[in-house]
Amino acid sequence: MKTVRQLTRGMVCLMVLAASFITAPALAYTPQYDADEQENISVYEQASRAVVTINALVDGHPSSGAGVLIDESGMILTSSHVIGNATTVYVSLADGRKVAANVLGRAGEKSDLALVKGHFDGPVPYLRFGDSAKVKVGQKVLAIGNPYGFERTLTTGIISRIDAERNRIQTDAAINPGNSGGPLLDTQGYIIGINQSIFNPDGNRSNIGIGFAVPVNSAKGFLKALADQQPIPATVAAISKQPVIRYRSRNDGYENVSILLQKVGNQP
Repeated sequence: MKTVRQLTRGMVCLMVLAASFITAPALAYTPQYDADEQENISVYEQASRAVVTINALVDGHPSSGAGVLIDESGMILTSSHVIGNATTVYVSLADGRKVAANVLGRAGEKSDLALVKGHFDGPVPYLRFGDSAKVKVGQKVLAIGNPYGFERTLTTGIISRIDAERNRIQTDAAINPGNSGGPLLDTQGYIIGINQSIFNPDGNRSNIGIGFAVPVNSAKGFLKALADQQPIPATVAAISKQPVIRYRSRNDGYENVSILLQKVGNQP
């Protein structure tokens, strides 16, 4: 059994130790990141600002997912199954802005892509396209999305397989419900795919390391086909002195996608 003297000694030691922490000069904490961590941090800090949360009402039921801004005017690529048959959706940015967005077009079920235009006040951050024809099995990839509502979650992995028959990039980066429509990125922060689906035995309810993304080159083709559906009159093009292509949205008149197409053409 401890004596009163021993207990007193212990209390004194604790007091001296506490005092030393209080009076000792504070040492600056400087975290150290290895090369792989720094790569993840750099891509996330750049790319997460351009990932949006999308909410829509589809057949009377709420639907949510992710999207990625692809030009400064507010054009957003996402998965068509996220927005369903909705004509207006709502998007949220990382900086807290929430705006309505018009649906400009959808691709068929095979491509599962959609383009929406957010009505932002001023320019927004956006990401550039890579070239999915140049991706390699084994290369590192990063996915950003909103799994189960946890906005702008980062996961990493590799390209596990290139499924040419189904036109999909397979990855083991964790993709879950809510990731659909978000970007699959390379280590430079370029979009190489749009995250689309998962495969597992429990009915696609959770990730087991088999996820799929639509290759970004398919998205480029989708955008060009979308613009070609509704060219503006030749007189307008003549006045502008350059070929301008616009797509007529259902609710908002003409939306200019010519600048977007020029950027697509100039990207890798």
